[in-house]
Amino acid sequence: MATGPSTANLAMPEFEALMDAAWPATERHDTGHWVFRAASGVTQRANSVWVRDTAADEPAAMRDAVQWYRRNRLPVIYQLTEEARDRRNQRYESLNALLDAEGFTRQSETLVMHLDCASVRSAPDAGVEVLPEPSEEWLQLWWSVDGRGGYEELAVAGRILTGCPALYALVRDDDGVPAAVGRLALAGGYGGLYCMATRPDARRLGYARRIINALLCEGRTHGVSGYWLMVTASNSAGQQLYRQAGFTEAGRYVYRQERPKRHLTGC
Repeated sequence: MATGPSTANLAMPEFEALMDAAWPATERHDTGHWVFRAASGVTQRANSVWVRDTAADEPAAMRDAVQWYRRNRLPVIYQLTEEARDRRNQRYESLNALLDAEGFTRQSETLVMHLDCASVRSAPDAGVEVLPEPSEEWLQLWWSVDGRGGYEELAVAGRILTGCPALYALVRDDDGVPAAVGRLALAGGYGGLYCMATRPDARRLGYARRIINALLCEGRTHGVSGYWLMVTASNSAGQQLYRQAGFTEAGRYVYRQERPKRHLTGC
């Protein structure tokens, strides 16, 4: 049974809260308006400022952000969203003007897509393994496709993954070798699709679709009201796959980043 309102009724601030819960940083500082997040540079999302509310004094809030990220030896990155119907992004108009003046770049434009539970038509797939924790095989395949870094970075990524209740799907090829994986984060009565990764030589064989279908079925079993996911604006193949599964765009986000002094992993 669904546990909350339709995803069609969620605004971007609500999706932001779900995304924050589903991909939790290992360190965070809540100012009351903004949330500073850090995770040793592993993924932009977990190392960015969540502008949850408008700060009364944005220049002062920006100075606080600089100091906090300097202490963590990380560049300052802001994750700023926009509603699908508001391409002018008025919510952050003054902040964007300040960031423009400071020379912050715009990176990794990403679509946030959603799907109501009532629209799911997926059937269970006994050939997909669904686990309560990421196995070593699951981690190795995901990291080989989507990860950047070595053992230490993977260890941090593992803490991010398991910082939220989630399910982990894996499907094997005919030889029994892992072909594709995915994660369903369970947050706030909704399910977030993350870490969709298919082995390069196993692509376009339907494995990703099987992962999606299995996780959508599992979410329904766990009583979620709907689903969300993120896909980069440049990933047209991924967008097509998700639209075929019934997902539609709810909004977008972009990272505003100062000139980086170190390379962060992932988007």
